[in-house]
Amino acid sequence: MSQAFDELKQYLDRAMALQAALQLFEWDDATAAPKEAGKLTSNVIRILSGEYFQAVNNEEVKRLVKASREDESLTPIQAAQVRELSEELEKLSCIPKEEYQDFARLTSEATRVWEEAKEANDFLRFAPTLKQVVEYQKKFAGYRAKDGQRKYDVMLNDYEPGFHMELLDRFFDTIKKEVVPLLKAVSESKVLVRDDFLTGEFSDEQQERIGRFLAEYVGFDFAKGVMAVSAHPFTTNLHNKDVRMTTHYNHNLDSSLFSIIHETGHALYEFGIGDDLTQTLVGQGASMGMHESQSRFFENIIGRNKSFWIPIYETLQEAFPEALSEIGLDLFVNAVNKAEPGFIRTEADELTYSLHILIRYELEKELIEGELSVEDLPRVWADKYEAYLGIRPENVREGVLQDIHWSQGSFGYFPSYALGSAFGAQLYYHMKKEMDFEGLLEEGRLEVIREYLREHIHKYGKLKDSRTILRDITGEDFNPDYYVMYLKEKYGKLYRLDQ
Repeated sequence: MSQAFDELKQYLDRAMALQAALQLFEWDDATAAPKEAGKLTSNVIRILSGEYFQAVNNEEVKRLVKASREDESLTPIQAAQVRELSEELEKLSCIPKEEYQDFARLTSEATRVWEEAKEANDFLRFAPTLKQVVEYQKKFAGYRAKDGQRKYDVMLNDYEPGFHMELLDRFFDTIKKEVVPLLKAVSESKVLVRDDFLTGEFSDEQQERIGRFLAEYVGFDFAKGVMAVSAHPFTTNLHNKDVRMTTHYNHNLDSSLFSIIHETGHALYEFGIGDDLTQTLVGQGASMGMHESQSRFFENIIGRNKSFWIPIYETLQEAFPEALSEIGLDLFVNAVNKAEPGFIRTEADELTYSLHILIRYELEKELIEGELSVEDLPRVWADKYEAYLGIRPENVREGVLQDIHWSQGSFGYFPSYALGSAFGAQLYYHMKKEMDFEGLLEEGRLEVIREYLREHIHKYGKLKDSRTILRDITGEDFNPDYYVMYLKEKYGKLYRLDQ
């Protein structure tokens, strides 16, 4: 028994409680809080953030962390918590408390400014606030950077440890080299994929009913989780017995269907965190990339697979008889896999999705490391969409203002989406060697797949990083070639590119 860790745990428990309170405000703000609550709530968030800062970053915690790190009697889970706390201390100790609190308040307010600017289709309304967010993040990264470390690498490490710009540049160069010409071949294909029946007047009630059905079918446990509606779907958790996800409803049926499946993938990761880890610093996903691998695995590799729909397609037709009663399964599956350049990342097909991320990665690098100004973002954004996707946004609502992330200060987050897709493809090819993957889907036996992922990924929380998880499961390090192979096989077949 470690006396130092026992004393340290009191501070850890307080920090976790304060984080839970902040997460509840985030959830409430996105789902139920009245519009006028925002500015006053931002001040509450500022105060709670200061309390969290103080709970973690004080001399007694530093003393106890040092003593715990020297204690060889710690269990692996205790040692991992001390490691995570040491990293958090290193991050916070170089940032002045008042600046930390002011940034928390700024991002809370920035999210509302972004929402208003997006609704008004007015980037200039958001630009001054975004400029403040960027300057804060650059300043914080400067405080934290080790000798020779670049600021954007500091930010990237917060979301995907070990994936710095040098490695990501190689990854995205592969995307440019392989996916851009593949998209060109698909666009020039004579194969026409019909998807008009996916657009129509679908009531919120209809979409909610089928959403709850799909969530439960995939594995969401409503005894431990809730589902709500927000402008930007997301998943959060307080612990593995309280997982919360949101979705959105619109005139595009596939958007709401796959939003639910995507967020359920995130939720399953949180449900699967081991009971011995939950409500600790290691009781969360290994990285944002690994988290996205699970959501995109369920959304795309499972959810857009014909075998997934074989047991439940009639249920979907019964839920939307006017749209789908005359639409066969093959036609439906082809429609939800159609590849076509579009402006909105969250609505993008699998083939074009990583090009949306590539654009954001390049913009973030130029904002943080280069000479790109906030004021020039709309123009450069549009130029890159024209270069990589062959389309140019006509307004900022469908361009630079479409994502919430920058208002939250989440620079370095976007690459995780593309990495998650690549992680998922690597896992998929390995799992097909371990089990009859498509056969399990056809039989509706998703619990076998879920349990495999829980046993090999979810239960470990942050005890392992993403590259260790991939090596332990597949026997090799991260390899983006599987992702390229997956896209070429899928879209080559759908668009008959080998004929």
